[in-house]
Amino acid sequence: MNRAALFDVDGTLVDTNHLHVVCWWEALRQGGHDVAMHDIHRAIGLPGEDLLARLLGEHRDTSEDDTLSAAHSTLYGTYFDRLPPLHAAADLLRELDRRGWRVVLVTSATDDELDALRRAVGADDAITATASSEDVTEGKPEPEPLHHALGLADAAARDSVFVGDTVWDMEAGSRAHVACVGLLCGGIPRRDLEEAGARAVYRNPADLLAHVGNSPFADRRRPPDPTA
Repeated sequence: MNRAALFDVDGTLVDTNHLHVVCWWEALRQGGHDVAMHDIHRAIGLPGEDLLARLLGEHRDTSEDDTLSAAHSTLYGTYFDRLPPLHAAADLLRELDRRGWRVVLVTSATDDELDALRRAVGADDAITATASSEDVTEGKPEPEPLHHALGLADAAARDSVFVGDTVWDMEAGSRAHVACVGLLCGGIPRRDLEEAGARAVYRNPADLLAHVGNSPFADRRRPPDPTA
């Protein structure tokens, strides 16, 4: 009986949400689109096509999508060597690994972005598996990324917890019937995370680590003791 600790990465373990906002704003500006940064921020965490649909409308010229996404990726790539991990992110993953959880990263990032994010977190020794946008056909808020991650961990939803920072994370976890924990470090208000399905909300990884003993992680089933 495995227990999976599923983690979003951008805005949850690495302080990148506002970098994404600036990069999407500049990519959109280059494409002739005037979009407020506040609106972009609320869309962060969606796959690129869904983000553009939310910001530009379903009836936009979709032939621009690849160009806009490529511009964002190029701009964001300039930060790969200095992405800032959130305080205690690595410590949190290692503590959960020590407690017997299978840690799986679940992200809308591409494989190249995920490699840079993993280097930033610096806790590969505690990570069982990773799931990127290239592993699924539908991203968050659809539950497919969570189902894929649970398969990688060989764990049931009822025994697992998903930690994220956006409403899309909370909605995906809820649809996958996984206990959801929200973090405020991505910039989304507590009430929005709770309304989207968060069972508990913490300020950041350090806050969750300090309270992990009475968080939803404490409520999940414990694996049997093989020596018993």
